[in-house]
Amino acid sequence: MRMDRFVLTVAVGLLAGCGGNEGLVVFHAGSLSIPFKRLGEEFGRRTGVRVVREASGSRLAARKVVQFGRRADVIAVSDYTVIEDLMMPEHARWYALFATNEMVIALSPKAKFGDEIGPDNWYEVLLRPGVSFGRGNEEVDPCGYRTLMVWQLAEIYYDVPGLADRLFHACPPEHIRPNSEALLPLLETRDLDYAFLYLSVALQHKLRFVKLPPQVNLGDPSSEDLYRRASVELEGRRPGERIVKRGRPIAYAITIPKDPPNPELALRFVRFVLSEDGASIVRGCGQVPLDPPRFKGDVPPEVRGRR
Repeated sequence: MRMDRFVLTVAVGLLAGCGGNEGLVVFHAGSLSIPFKRLGEEFGRRTGVRVVREASGSRLAARKVVQFGRRADVIAVSDYTVIEDLMMPEHARWYALFATNEMVIALSPKAKFGDEIGPDNWYEVLLRPGVSFGRGNEEVDPCGYRTLMVWQLAEIYYDVPGLADRLFHACPPEHIRPNSEALLPLLETRDLDYAFLYLSVALQHKLRFVKLPPQVNLGDPSSEDLYRRASVELEGRRPGERIVKRGRPIAYAITIPKDPPNPELALRFVRFVLSEDGASIVRGCGQVPLDPPRFKGDVPPEVRGRR
């Protein structure tokens, strides 16, 4: 789905939410819903501050600020390049990398051929007649464009010419959702046999899943040169602009946009997310925190001195 058409379908709903909520406002990736719920609850317990969370695809989270004029205290995304591509330098000056992940294939409770699928034959199973699988929308959700990259890397790794194109055409539009977490109900109701998700999401929802080779799963830092052979074209910052997104190891990032409603609280919350206690909560939700976090840009000293 092109971003300009998607914008028309969501703009009214987004603007309707602009009346403002009391508390610390956090826009975050859908895959961070469970970790940030727990982080928000613990931060609230310690500070008495209510954390108002709003989950979406990471690219949409950034566009809420950049394109729709929404105000947020904190933005946390599943791909740090979303901040680079859509927010810096006009709407954000820095970011901190705080967690990693990897791509997996999640199974519905009674997935067709669920007892046969594995790391060596998953693409053959997905292409069998009657098998259904879903993914996120690449224009909105990094998990969506990472799925397309996984298919390209699989074509290289398994040496199956044309595999990425065959998988693309085997996943019809009705199996694509604005973010990958929206695929979970389709797995639960068995409307889909399989879905491409992050490992942490599969673990949080106690789903069976197929682990992918490190050369394919976008979770291995040592495979970065290989990952960059995969690429997806996406809408850029301005209407009509197209950019090329290349594969990279998955890294989550957090930032405070310019002119947040509650700057001091935002700094305190980011410090908490990056702290040892915050990392422990993230780890408990099936994600690997970066220890120590990595920083880029004009990072506030209060954030660098987080612990």
